[in-house]
Amino acid sequence: MKTFMFIIMFLLIGAFFIISNEEIKLNNQKNAEQFFQLYAQWIDGLVSNGKTVLGYVVKMGWLPDEKISPN
Repeated sequence: MKTFMFIIMFLLIGAFFIISNEEIKLNNQKNAEQFFQLYAQWIDGLVSNGKTVLGYVVKMGWLPDEKISPN
């Protein structure tokens, strides 16, 4: 439940930053469409960057190299 709340808060804060930085007033349809377009681009960037980071994490060597014991 905490993870879900963290994700929701992260997405809401991102939306508030978009509204604030672009000085969008959501009082008409045109501004709302602009907001949703910018928000969708931001979400797309998050997904794209997440895939990139996940790709690097998967390719990393997490297990130690096998060593032959001198038996």
